[in-house]
Amino acid sequence: MKDFKIIYLNTTSIRDKLYDYIRRADDKKIKAIYMMLEDDITEEIEWWNNPTFVAELEKEYQVWDSGKEKGYPLAEINAEIAKCKAKKYGIKFPISPDF
Repeated sequence: MKDFKIIYLNTTSIRDKLYDYIRRADDKKIKAIYMMLEDDITEEIEWWNNPTFVAELEKEYQVWDSGKEKGYPLAEINAEIAKCKAKKYGIKFPISPDF
């Protein structure tokens, strides 16, 4: 009987190993992996079929629509994202919000 090492990996290590495996796997293996996970993948993509998630979105929309919570224009959000990226990457202003 062979001795098996039990290796405990954290989620990040497992994810990295899976990424590497998928990048090198042949088409047949990719299709097999996808078939095993297809229901989970489809469920995540089709958020509109998730009544709990849709109810939460509706609740948040009602709060925003009533004026109880502030909304932000897309241009303001893009400007803030650009500012954060500029700070992170050391880029001086003015920069395009499409950075």
